[in-house]
Amino acid sequence: MRLAHKIVLDPTPEQEIYFARASGVARFAWNWALDRWQQEYALWKEYKCGPRPSEVSLRSALNAIKDDAFPWMLEVMKNAPQQAIKNLGAAFKNFFEGRAKYPKFKKKGVARDSFRADPGTDKAHPNAVQVDGKRIKLPVIGWIKMREAVRFVGNIKSAIVSRIADRWFVSLSVEVDHVPPVRETQAVGGVDLGVKALATLSDGTVIEGPKALRRRLKILRRRSRAHSRKAKGSANRRKSAMRLARLHARIANVRQDALHKATTEIVRKFSVIGIEDLNVRGMMANHSLALAIADIGAFEFRRQLDYKASMHAASVAVADRWFPSSRMCSDCKHIHTGLTLADREWACEACGSVHDRDGNASLNLRDFAASSAVTACGADRTGLALAGKVKRAAVKQEPTHGIFVHV
Repeated sequence: MRLAHKIVLDPTPEQEIYFARASGVARFAWNWALDRWQQEYALWKEYKCGPRPSEVSLRSALNAIKDDAFPWMLEVMKNAPQQAIKNLGAAFKNFFEGRAKYPKFKKKGVARDSFRADPGTDKAHPNAVQVDGKRIKLPVIGWIKMREAVRFVGNIKSAIVSRIADRWFVSLSVEVDHVPPVRETQAVGGVDLGVKALATLSDGTVIEGPKALRRRLKILRRRSRAHSRKAKGSANRRKSAMRLARLHARIANVRQDALHKATTEIVRKFSVIGIEDLNVRGMMANHSLALAIADIGAFEFRRQLDYKASMHAASVAVADRWFPSSRMCSDCKHIHTGLTLADREWACEACGSVHDRDGNASLNLRDFAASSAVTACGADRTGLALAGKVKRAAVKQEPTHGIFVHV
């Protein structure tokens, strides 16, 4: 299993300059390769002859001309431009397979600066990336201080140096020998993501969200207005941009911390976890909900839950987007068709049970997860018509007046 650990670096001024130069070389290689790709693809499309552009041919072309055309590229590790072109090839593959948008040119100061250093790619430095406590050794630049030691023991497969605001980070991909732990509990649970609370669990636990963006929205708007009034190219504008970037990083860190704590608690508590697909794009179309939905971090929650479940010998059962988790009575399974988004509590017309909206949804997701676990073991599927499917999909949606919202 490969695990990643992102650590704050504490570089010297000279090392920061080298990081900036290496990131600039990687950005230039990306833009150069993207321009060549577009030119070669246009010729191939017009004349229908010759090979189509590829990242392999572009890397070879850059290696052939960089000594004469771009000698400053030799001042940084050779893996920085090569890996940037590999990333462009992966970006085009995702585009042609429908998983991403068309790659764009990168601009200095807009896109996140980063470059990659892989151990063992340079024959002259077979152990180019080394870790010794709170230090890391990268090719060419040497030893750099880290704020903490690596948490995993294993072979380092890659190191990506990136900058967020005014801080540099290194993300280490470590291959470890992982043996799933023996679980003390085999409990089945449901998790309902919401706007009022980050998550409501089927055992009654309510995990409050930090609302990182909403709580800092006033100062964010004030700093954005102040930044827009600074003269372009001035020192004051650069300082203002850095203050704004630090605030955005703070908001992201607060949200990320809350998501990590919540997902870790869930996978430790339940061995089978029932969740629902969320139509995030549809819900973002509702401008009354867009800010609150964006502040949840639903995609990141799902991503963390998936990889942590595999680490803790747990499984995730995903109900499709049409599963009526909120509208179905968790006691008698009667579906309440008149439920609106404003109804936080409702009484079942069939059995008279009074339900909290989020708590009822989590109980239905728990029952769905339990039935999915039983089905996976070969049991009868009778009575599971409403259960949906266990699959990995992107979103859940339910239409309300032409706008998709979470119900």
